[in-house]
Amino acid sequence: MATTTFSKEEKAAIKAAVAEKKAAQEGADAAAACDAAIAAMTGTDKDLAEAFHQLVRENTSLAAKTWYGMPAYADADGKTVVAFKPGSKFKIRYATLEFQQAATLDDGNLWPVGFALTTMDDADKKRIAAILKAAVDH
Repeated sequence: MATTTFSKEEKAAIKAAVAEKKAAQEGADAAAACDAAIAAMTGTDKDLAEAFHQLVRENTSLAAKTWYGMPAYADADGKTVVAFKPGSKFKIRYATLEFQQAATLDDGNLWPVGFALTTMDDADKKRIAAILKAAVDH
């Protein structure tokens, strides 16, 4: 019989989610928490998170918050649309942009909801902006 155990990083993410829920109930500033999560990053993760944060601000009306300790962005109903997962959080070689159920990226029976990200040039920024716009286009 196999037992499932969570990694140290997964346990930290779960604790962060619990803390976020409690903070929201207490009226904490979700945008400030997002800014703090980005500020705590280093290197490429921080550069990418800052650039992505700016793209979200310029191309959507999504509200900044955190989701499992990661920078995330929610719709008017408070549902997470997209999160930025730094590669360092789970010790992987790239960051990811992860779209959630509230994102409207549906395209037939199959569509991407996650994108690996190692760097971001101007062409990437344009592509990400288009994806963000599609994700919130109801």
